[in-house]
Amino acid sequence: MSKTKKMPKSLFLGRWRIVSMSTWDEDYINEEFPAFIEFDDKGDGSFQFAYVRGGIDYRITTRDGEPAVEWSWEGNDDQHDMSGRGWAVLRDNELHGMIFIHLGDDSEFVAERAEMPKGKQSCPKRNL
Repeated sequence: MSKTKKMPKSLFLGRWRIVSMSTWDEDYINEEFPAFIEFDDKGDGSFQFAYVRGGIDYRITTRDGEPAVEWSWEGNDDQHDMSGRGWAVLRDNELHGMIFIHLGDDSEFVAERAEMPKGKQSCPKRNL
Protein backbone atom coordinates (compact mmCIF):
# COMPACT_ATOMS: atom_id res chain seq x y z
CA MET A 1 0.00 0.00 0.00
CA SER A 2 1.51 3.31 -1.03
CA LYS A 3 0.77 6.64 0.57
CA THR A 4 0.31 9.77 -1.48
CA LYS A 5 3.53 11.72 -1.06
CA LYS A 6 3.21 15.48 -0.90
CA MET A 7 5.88 17.17 -3.02
CA PRO A 8 7.82 20.14 -1.67
CA LYS A 9 6.66 23.57 -2.88
CA SER A 10 7.92 24.15 -6.37
CA LEU A 11 8.31 26.97 -8.85
CA PHE A 12 6.51 24.71 -11.35
CA LEU A 13 3.24 24.20 -9.45
CA GLY A 14 0.04 25.25 -11.15
CA ARG A 15 -1.24 25.66 -14.68
CA TRP A 16 0.89 26.90 -17.55
CA ARG A 17 -0.56 27.98 -20.91
CA ILE A 18 1.39 26.46 -23.83
CA VAL A 19 1.90 29.42 -26.16
CA SER A 20 4.07 27.82 -28.83
CA MET A 21 5.34 24.46 -30.03
CA SER A 22 8.05 23.88 -32.63
CA THR A 23 6.28 21.01 -34.39
CA TRP A 24 2.72 22.37 -34.61
CA ASP A 25 1.24 25.86 -35.14
CA GLU A 26 -0.81 27.80 -32.60
CA ASP A 27 -4.16 27.12 -34.29
CA TYR A 28 -3.57 23.38 -34.20
CA ILE A 29 -2.32 23.17 -30.60
CA ASN A 30 -5.44 25.07 -29.44
CA GLU A 31 -7.80 23.09 -31.69
CA GLU A 32 -9.91 21.37 -29.03
CA PHE A 33 -9.02 23.31 -25.87
CA PRO A 34 -6.47 26.05 -25.03
CA ALA A 35 -3.16 24.16 -24.74
CA PHE A 36 -1.82 23.77 -21.21
CA ILE A 37 0.41 21.82 -18.87
CA GLU A 38 -0.03 21.71 -15.11
CA PHE A 39 1.69 20.30 -12.05
CA ASP A 40 0.13 19.65 -8.63
CA ASP A 41 1.82 19.33 -5.23
CA LYS A 42 1.65 15.50 -5.22
CA GLY A 43 3.87 14.79 -8.23
CA ASP A 44 0.97 14.51 -10.67
CA GLY A 45 -0.25 16.73 -13.45
CA SER A 46 -1.81 16.83 -16.87
CA PHE A 47 -1.51 18.49 -20.26
CA GLN A 48 -3.41 18.94 -23.48
CA PHE A 49 -2.55 20.31 -26.89
CA ALA A 50 -4.55 19.67 -30.06
CA TYR A 51 -6.18 16.26 -29.49
CA VAL A 52 -3.30 14.95 -27.37
CA ARG A 53 -3.89 14.78 -23.63
CA GLY A 54 -2.06 13.02 -20.87
CA GLY A 55 -1.64 12.44 -17.18
CA ILE A 56 1.81 13.31 -15.82
CA ASP A 57 4.03 11.73 -13.15
CA TYR A 58 6.80 14.28 -12.52
CA ARG A 59 9.95 14.88 -10.50
CA ILE A 60 11.75 18.14 -9.69
CA THR A 61 15.43 18.16 -10.63
CA THR A 62 18.06 20.45 -12.17
CA ARG A 63 19.42 20.80 -15.71
CA ASP A 64 22.69 22.64 -16.16
CA GLY A 65 22.30 23.96 -12.61
CA GLU A 66 18.81 25.40 -13.23
CA PRO A 67 15.52 24.24 -11.67
CA ALA A 68 13.83 21.71 -13.93
CA VAL A 69 10.91 19.30 -14.02
CA GLU A 70 10.96 15.92 -15.78
CA TRP A 71 7.98 13.65 -16.34
CA SER A 72 6.55 10.59 -17.96
CA TRP A 73 2.99 10.58 -19.24
CA GLU A 74 0.17 8.35 -20.41
CA GLY A 75 -2.82 9.50 -22.36
CA ASN A 76 -4.36 9.53 -25.78
CA ASP A 77 -4.63 11.28 -29.11
CA ASP A 78 -8.19 11.18 -30.42
CA GLN A 79 -8.85 7.95 -28.47
CA HIS A 80 -5.57 6.22 -29.48
CA ASP A 81 -3.49 5.29 -26.42
CA MET A 82 -0.17 7.10 -26.20
CA SER A 83 2.65 7.64 -23.76
CA GLY A 84 5.88 9.56 -23.57
CA ARG A 85 8.08 11.82 -21.52
CA GLY A 86 9.04 15.44 -21.21
CA TRP A 87 11.06 18.03 -19.39
CA ALA A 88 11.10 21.79 -18.84
CA VAL A 89 13.24 24.49 -17.26
CA LEU A 90 12.15 27.85 -15.91
CA ARG A 91 13.57 30.83 -17.83
CA ASP A 92 12.36 34.41 -17.38
CA ASN A 93 9.05 33.23 -15.83
CA GLU A 94 8.37 30.88 -18.76
CA LEU A 95 8.67 27.12 -19.10
CA HIS A 96 10.92 26.02 -21.95
CA GLY A 97 11.00 22.32 -22.65
CA MET A 98 10.29 19.26 -24.77
CA ILE A 99 7.42 16.82 -25.04
CA PHE A 100 8.14 13.40 -26.55
CA ILE A 101 5.54 10.95 -27.85
CA HIS A 102 6.75 7.34 -27.57
CA LEU A 103 7.44 6.06 -31.12
CA GLY A 104 6.15 9.38 -32.51
CA ASP A 105 6.76 13.09 -32.75
CA ASP A 106 8.51 15.38 -30.31
CA SER A 107 8.27 19.13 -29.93
CA GLU A 108 9.87 21.99 -28.10
CA PHE A 109 7.37 24.16 -26.26
CA VAL A 110 7.10 27.46 -24.39
CA ALA A 111 4.48 27.99 -21.69
CA GLU A 112 3.46 30.99 -19.58
CA ARG A 113 1.87 30.86 -16.14
CA ALA A 114 -1.93 30.79 -16.39
CA GLU A 115 -4.87 30.83 -14.04
CA MET A 116 -7.16 27.81 -13.80
CA PRO A 117 -10.46 28.70 -15.52
CA LYS A 118 -13.20 29.32 -12.93
CA GLY A 119 -15.43 26.31 -12.42
CA LYS A 120 -13.04 24.08 -14.39
CA GLN A 121 -10.92 21.27 -13.08
CA SER A 122 -7.77 19.87 -14.55
CA CYS A 123 -7.82 16.73 -16.68
CA PRO A 124 -7.49 14.04 -14.03
CA LYS A 125 -5.48 11.03 -15.16
CA ARG A 126 -8.39 8.66 -14.59
CA ASN A 127 -10.52 10.49 -17.18
CA LEU A 128 -7.98 10.49 -19.99
